[in-house]
Amino acid sequence: MNKLQNYINGQWVASAATDYWNVVNPASQEVMALVPAGTAADVDAAVKSSETAFATWKRIPAGKRIQYLFKLKHLLEENIDELSKTITLESGKTFVEAKAEWVRAIENVENACGIPALMQGDFSEDIATGIDEYMIRQPLGVCACIAPFNFPGMITFWFLPYAIACGNTYIIKPSEKVPLTMAKVMELVDRLDLPAGVINMVHGGKTIVDGILDHPGIKAISFVGSSAIARYVYSRGAANGKRVQAQGGAKNPVIVLPDADIDMTSQIVIDSVYGCAGQRCLAASTIITVGDHAAITESLVEGAKKRTTGFGLDESVLMGPVITPESKTRIQGLIEKGIGEGGKVLVDGRNAKIPGYEKGNFIQPTIIEGLPLNGELARTEIFGPVMSLVHINTIDDAIAYVNGNKYGNMACVFTSSGLHARKFRNEADAGNIGINIGVAAPVAQFPFSGWKESFFGDLHGQGKHAVEFFTQTKVVIERWLKEWTRKF
Repeated sequence: MNKLQNYINGQWVASAATDYWNVVNPASQEVMALVPAGTAADVDAAVKSSETAFATWKRIPAGKRIQYLFKLKHLLEENIDELSKTITLESGKTFVEAKAEWVRAIENVENACGIPALMQGDFSEDIATGIDEYMIRQPLGVCACIAPFNFPGMITFWFLPYAIACGNTYIIKPSEKVPLTMAKVMELVDRLDLPAGVINMVHGGKTIVDGILDHPGIKAISFVGSSAIARYVYSRGAANGKRVQAQGGAKNPVIVLPDADIDMTSQIVIDSVYGCAGQRCLAASTIITVGDHAAITESLVEGAKKRTTGFGLDESVLMGPVITPESKTRIQGLIEKGIGEGGKVLVDGRNAKIPGYEKGNFIQPTIIEGLPLNGELARTEIFGPVMSLVHINTIDDAIAYVNGNKYGNMACVFTSSGLHARKFRNEADAGNIGINIGVAAPVAQFPFSGWKESFFGDLHGQGKHAVEFFTQTKVVIERWLKEWTRKF
């Protein structure tokens, strides 16, 4: 069985850990590799390598740094099918979903290639007679990413290309559930002829996370995961004087107004709820119908029943398994809780049996109607293929319900009314807003926003926020007198 290694200082090295965990295909339960639990010594080795590399990397002109990103973009595009297949095998999502993930990752590499312009400072001449003032951006030092399981490739690239383009060095900690994808990425990184230590990768679990949060050599940390862990990462990292951006969980609401196009809306909503088996931070979770809801309810039920579930490399499959048996058990328990709270199951995806994959972590699309708005399930992130269907009388009440959500990652509305769309855009308390869009995922030029308990920090991933996060500003005020320069 393949024991995964860390990538430190341009070399593949064994972890100091003695404990290893199984890397499991969630569709078949096949053990594909062993990943080390990790040790503090692994983190320290990566940090020392990164610190040494930073001393010279930060002095390389931005225009030369991005040449490595151009090459990385080419390698990712060249190997996108193999990388996508790896994501399917270890995370369960379909091949099409995995490939779409890489398109977004590559988009961020491409955007970061604009660093020579994105990183520019400001200049003011004669703030007083003979005195000029200007601001420049400089890199922070060693930065790190603690990545989640649900997007093994893309999420690291919300941060990595911007960090190194700005002159920082970087440490990646992949999720221990899905480490194979980033291991393949590091094989491509190894072909870049990048100076040793600019990018390092360390496998492991909580020991590695805490080592990153506590190590004095690490200056900034990017995290994506549940809100509980995001709060922990933000609190512990900030307490140690680090910059932290920590993306948390979500309970994303979608409002469907009476004037929405039923066929288009139901198709987009179905894709949003059940894409990636509901395991994404921008998955629609609570669908709120306003006014007469018979037609949209019927359309959603029919759409959910048609969603083919199975192994993600099968071209006919539209939805794969959830990540672990524990996740499956948790999600089914939440469905039971919803029923106990008075919810009615319109489509029941429990006890799914997929021929040839009977041991897989499969839950088919599920719809629960009539949950109490103040109930536990209405407030809980399910992170699985479960739609909560809620009926509310007015758009004002629907927006009030949205704004009462403790999360604020995404909120969407479907309508043909520009007036209602503008009202929603203005009043909804969420960082990513969708108008007739089911997954309001920002492109690389914009920050991946998040409000309330969906985000801890100030600056988000992607775009100009990433540039600001990975640089520190230095203001210079200078005066030159004629007498001082006469000898020249």
